[in-house]
Amino acid sequence: MRMRPEIEQRAIREDVFRWLDEKLGAGAYELSRDELENYTYLGERIPLLDTARGIRNPRDFDATLTVMTSSKSHGYDDEIRPDGLVRYSYQSKDGGDNVKLRRAYEHNEPLAYFHGVRSGYFVAYYPVYIVHDDPELRSVHLALDETFRFFGDPLNMTGDERRYAERAVRERLHQPMFRARIMRAYQATCAVCSLKHAELLDAAHIIGDTELGGLAQVTNGLALCKIHHASYDRNLLGITPDYEVRIDRDLLDEIDGPMLRHGLQDMHGRKLVVPKRRVEWPSRDSLAERFAAFAA
Repeated sequence: MRMRPEIEQRAIREDVFRWLDEKLGAGAYELSRDELENYTYLGERIPLLDTARGIRNPRDFDATLTVMTSSKSHGYDDEIRPDGLVRYSYQSKDGGDNVKLRRAYEHNEPLAYFHGVRSGYFVAYYPVYIVHDDPELRSVHLALDETFRFFGDPLNMTGDERRYAERAVRERLHQPMFRARIMRAYQATCAVCSLKHAELLDAAHIIGDTELGGLAQVTNGLALCKIHHASYDRNLLGITPDYEVRIDRDLLDEIDGPMLRHGLQDMHGRKLVVPKRRVEWPSRDSLAERFAAFAA
């Protein structure tokens, strides 16, 4: 088959990233296999996932377009390292897939990486780059932050590089996964005011992700709209271990128009909206620890 011109391949990659930006900007917190298999470019359907493999190599592309890690167990030894590098194993048989994967590394081609959060649903990381190729171990490493490309040796980072990598992992790896799980648990509804517009909601940590116990787990999170997330982070809004909303006393006494009154003051004493599944309810211990800071 004739290969597409390089300029067209590059344009498609850029359009994939634009399309993903558009999805996320509209509030999408996870993408279905159906959506990813039906991406179109100028009216042409170009699936972003393969039906049976974790690598997507369109026949008319010189290099890999996307890679995917399923939420289910699989035969390949893929893993996400603590420093945010994804180890992706070659296909078991030598051939075009492995050739195109190595070519993406050699030509520094940007890819999209889809990580399964549940069966048939994924979060997207893009652009990602292959920063290390190990033919002997038959694997490559993908960097979820493009800055990693400029590290001297991404597998053996300096102290400053590792600190940067740890921040990048929280922001680019944990947060999208955390958001997807929180939005699904709360059915894209603010736990305080019941707003149901995902594009206006955040996945908020109860215990901050840089603090001891600040794990990226559903029980350490809340779906909050922008105003209630900001208020919670600044201890203007608290949530008791019994799932009741409290507003800062000084704020309750303030007079400053309908936004303050309806957006915050009227929330005082309101019962928290919790997930349907009890195992996903906010941890009472975490809420108590956080409420102590609010009360102080």
